[in-house]
Amino acid sequence: MNISFEGKRVLVTGAGQGIGRDLALRLSEYKATVIAISRTKKFLETLRHEDPKIMTLEMDLRDWDASRAAVKRFLPIDMVVNNAGVATLAPFLQLTKEDFDLTMDVNVKAIFNISQIVADDLIKRKCGGSIVNVSSQASQAAIKDHAIYCASKGAVDMLTKTMALELGPHKIRVNSVNPTVVMTAMGKLGWEDPEKARVMLDKIPLGRFAEVDEVIDAIVYLLSDRSSMITGAALPVDGGFLAT
Repeated sequence: MNISFEGKRVLVTGAGQGIGRDLALRLSEYKATVIAISRTKKFLETLRHEDPKIMTLEMDLRDWDASRAAVKRFLPIDMVVNNAGVATLAPFLQLTKEDFDLTMDVNVKAIFNISQIVADDLIKRKCGGSIVNVSSQASQAAIKDHAIYCASKGAVDMLTKTMALELGPHKIRVNSVNPTVVMTAMGKLGWEDPEKARVMLDKIPLGRFAEVDEVIDAIVYLLSDRSSMITGAALPVDGGFLAT
C-alpha cells in the first residue's frame, strides 16, 4: 500500500521506546508531522537526534491538567495514537491501590484526556480524523497475574467503541489494535524464560510472538484512509490467540 500522511499532524504517546518510538519514525517517514510524547527526556533526545523533524514533548500523562494544557499548545492535531501504557503484573491478592491507580491513569484515563482535547478541536474545525488506541489481547482473554492490566485494556476496548459511536457523526474514526506479546526490548525481557513463553506460544496458532513492525503496520492502516469505513473495531495482531 502506498500511504502518505503529508499535511497531517499526528500525536503519538509513549513514543520514547518500543512500539511508540518506531511508530513515530515510520509516520515521519510517511511525511506526517509527528508530535512524540514521553515522560523520559533522554528517550526523546535520542529520537530527535535520529529524526530532527519529529517534535517532542516531555510529559507525565498522569497529570491531567498539565497534559491538557500541553496538548492544546500543539493543536491542530489530525490523528492520535494512544500508545502509552504500563503493566503492573502480580497475583490478584498482592496488587495494591497504587498499582490500580497507576495502571488506570496511564492505560485508560490518559486516552480519555488526550483524545477529548483533540476530538473537540477536530469538531470545531469541522475536520475528520482518526484515533488509534493500543489495547491488547489481554482485553478479551484473562491472563494469570494480569488482573489490573486485563481490566484496563478491557476498558480501552469499550472506550474505543463508545468514542467511535459518538464521534462518528463528526467523521472521526476510533479503533484499537490488540496485539499479543510484542518483541520490544521490554517484551523480550518479560518473556525470555522459555517455559513461560511456551505457555503463551502454545495458545497462538501461528506459533510466535508479534514483531514491532507488524503492530505498526496495523496502526498505520487504521490511521490511513485505506480504512475509511472502519471505526469501533478492535483489530487483533495476535497470531490467532483470540481465535482459540
